[in-house]
Amino acid sequence: MVDKVLTANRLTDGIAVWLDANGKWSTSLQEALVARHNEAIEALEAIGKKSYADNEVVDVAVVDVQETDGILWPLRLRERIRAQGPTMEYAPGYAPADPEFIAV
Repeated sequence: MVDKVLTANRLTDGIAVWLDANGKWSTSLQEALVARHNEAIEALEAIGKKSYADNEVVDVAVVDVQETDGILWPLRLRERIRAQGPTMEYAPGYAPADPEFIAV
């Protein structure tokens, strides 16, 4: 089974976030709670639905990741870009994504 994490975008500013082990939304994928079995995945889905219903986040999804040398790597390019930031200069405070991290 592939490991999974819960991701979304904050409703207030659209920034990509991941659910951490404390049940909080973090801007760091590396702090995400990793689900490694079906019951944990179902729990993440339920938390995501509640957070969406409570207007905390939008675009909630459970996404595939793999852990390599202690680093979480999303399997899809879209999620790698969301985890690292935009692929170009965007706005002050938002550095472009690391090309090595988003390389597939």
